Amino acid sequence: MEHQVFVPVPAERLRTALADQARVARAVPGLQQEAGAEPLAGRLKLRVGGHSVTYRGTARVTLQEDGTYAVDGDATESRGTGAVKLALTLTLTDTEGGCTVTAEGTADASGRITELPAETVTAAATRLLTRFLENLAADGDETLADGDEQPERAVETGATGSPARALHPDRLSGDFADTGEPPAEAAHARRTMIGRSAEEVDHAPPRGRYAPVPAPQTVTGNPAVRWAAPAAALALASAIVVTRALRKRR
Repeated sequence: MEHQVFVPVPAERLRTALADQARVARAVPGLQQEAGAEPLAGRLKLRVGGHSVTYRGTARVTLQEDGTYAVDGDATESRGTGAVKLALTLTLTDTEGGCTVTAEGTADASGRITELPAETVTAAATRLLTRFLENLAADGDETLADGDEQPERAVETGATGSPARALHPDRLSGDFADTGEPPAEAAHARRTMIGRSAEEVDHAPPRGRYAPVPAPQTVTGNPAVRWAAPAAALALASAIVVTRALRKRR
C-alpha cells in the first residue's frame, strides 16, 4: 500500500499533533474510545461499499529515528472471528503551502473484510487515512494564535501526486459511523406532518409522549337501573313475610 495526502499545514505542526495520542484519537473518524483505556483503544465501524464491519482494538503511533512515524494497529471483529493487523510508515515532507504525507505499509486481514472486493476495501482504507490526516490538521488549528491565517482543507493526491478531490467538511465521518438516518422520533414527527397545512401543524395538539393525559371519565348509571335493586329486595322480603303468615294460619 502506498498513498499520499497533501495537508495545508506545516510539517512541524503535524508532527506536534502526531506526538499527542489524545489528538490522534480525536482525529480518527468514527472512533468510539473505551473508558479508562488508552486513547487509541476502542471500537471503529468501517464502511466498505454497502457493507459495514465494526472492529475493536488498539493502535500506536511512534516516532522513528529517521523522523518517520510508525503506525501499528491490531483489531478484531466485534461480531465475528475476523481480525486486521496494520503496519504503516508515515513520512512528512514540507511542500509549498503545507506538507505531503506519504503512507507506506501493509495490512493483513481475515474474516468478512476478505469477502469484499479488493478495490472497494482499498478505497475505504485510503479514504479513512485521508480524513484522519485532515482531522489531525484541523485539530492543530485550535492552537493557532489570533490573526493567523486558517489553512485550506486537505486534498487527497494519491500515489501519483496529482490532486484528486477536496473533502467536504460535513462528511468527515459519514462513511464510517453515521448512518444518515434521522432519529426514530424525528422520522415519526416528519411522517405525521406530511400532507398537513401549516395552520393545522401549528394548532395541532401534541402527540406521542408529549400528548396531554386525558381526564378520567365519570360513568353515570341509569336511574331505572339504580332503583331496580332496592325494589327487587323489597318484593322478595314481602313474599317471605306473606308466606310465613299463611303457614301460621294453617
